[in-house]
Amino acid sequence: MNGSSANPRLAPTVLATALTLMVIAGFVRLGFWQLHSAAEKRSLMAQHALNRQSTVDLTPTNAGTLSRYQRVRLRGRYDSRHQILLDNMPSNSSAHPGQPGYRVLTPFALEQGGWLLIDRGWLASGPTRAVVPAVDVGTTPRELTGLLSHLPRAGVQLDQSAIAAEGSWPRVLNFPQQATLERVLSRPLLPGMVLLDPQAVDGYERVWEIRFSIGPARHIAYAVQWFALAAAALCIYLVLIYRHYRSR
Repeated sequence: MNGSSANPRLAPTVLATALTLMVIAGFVRLGFWQLHSAAEKRSLMAQHALNRQSTVDLTPTNAGTLSRYQRVRLRGRYDSRHQILLDNMPSNSSAHPGQPGYRVLTPFALEQGGWLLIDRGWLASGPTRAVVPAVDVGTTPRELTGLLSHLPRAGVQLDQSAIAAEGSWPRVLNFPQQATLERVLSRPLLPGMVLLDPQAVDGYERVWEIRFSIGPARHIAYAVQWFALAAAALCIYLVLIYRHYRSR
């Protein structure tokens, strides 16, 4: 047997090399993407903690520029006649975690002008779907504090153009978008909503926690897995090359 008896199936062809490098590059890119996602989550958590340490007066001018979870103060009055019940919202309380119910969104007229939604908290569903809970609230002028946030969003946004503008109050809606709420309420709304402070009056269950489906630690674990796959692919390729040239 001479030196030309090397197994041709182990020969590092140009195509195999190119595919291996593409796979390795893909794994590495996914690893760095996970690290970037972890950094974003840590930054958001740090910003959340910082924003809760200071309170900013919310006005029609700055409502669209303040960062999410900024603690805000606002003055005005509730519109008790036109309220929104967000359907199928889980409880965050340890007393009944995950129990479905409603989140109560109440329009609030700012004394400087403009309307903003106040999330007054979670409320359990009635004994049947036909029983809508009473969520009346006083309409006298008041000062509120809470965290500026976004409307809850569904994983898949569906067309909401068929939702009628007319209906009985409070309206029960599933993940309504801003345009839908403005059509139903017949008024423009400032962006986002305010999560009413837990100690404020006229609210329901309020456990406002910043939660992620995947936290920073999980992102880092995924990054390690992708980098490990890249290293494994490189090692397998190098072993095949070594065996090829050793058998020549």
